[in-house]
Amino acid sequence: MPLSRIPMIALPAAISLAACQHNAPEVEESAASAQDAFFAALTTHCGKAYEGRLVSDDAADADMAGAEMVMHVRECSDTQISVPFHIRQSDAEWDRSRTWIFTRTDGGLRLKHDHRHEDGERDAVTMYGGDTAEVGAADVQTFPVDAESIAMFRAEGLDASVTNVWTVSVEPVDAADAQFTYQLRRTVESGAPKDRLFRVEFDLTHEVAAPPAPWGFETAGS
Repeated sequence: MPLSRIPMIALPAAISLAACQHNAPEVEESAASAQDAFFAALTTHCGKAYEGRLVSDDAADADMAGAEMVMHVRECSDTQISVPFHIRQSDAEWDRSRTWIFTRTDGGLRLKHDHRHEDGERDAVTMYGGDTAEVGAADVQTFPVDAESIAMFRAEGLDASVTNVWTVSVEPVDAADAQFTYQLRRTVESGAPKDRLFRVEFDLTHEVAAPPAPWGFETAGS
């Protein structure tokens, strides 16, 4: 049928459909690009360690206020980056129990927390975290708690943690005033019994000496 004979009521729908079909690949490419850029930015810090500090003021973290903190982008591959998080305790001994693990997945990015005891044994609460549910941005990604972690939290009596959301930001090694931030947040609005905020920031413009391996990772790939 000639264009002049197409009912005018059909034209907006046809134009809208054509626009959606044209824009869909751009949306998919945008999502992949943002998460690829985030992963690539973190990779530029591989092998480097940086000092940080607690910037939130939740009463639950009072023992960490002013404590020395070091993150170490210790192991990197095309699909996974391991970042141990070391905290110096009030007795001057270092807690090396925590490692953040960022992994590429078919659907985006995943953040998990590997918690170990000093003898290397896994903690009862470990490998919890979540996958990205949104596109995010090249410098920040958000990880809502996943079903596996919710089940573990409930089994361990940690019901307050079932609404956890982690947000991580990072800038590449050559960025001016580059920072890495790690944040845990849960709110009453999302179903938590009370608001919770834990946030640490690291200065990526000043490299420090790499710390010893985290507990349970004395050899690469452990």
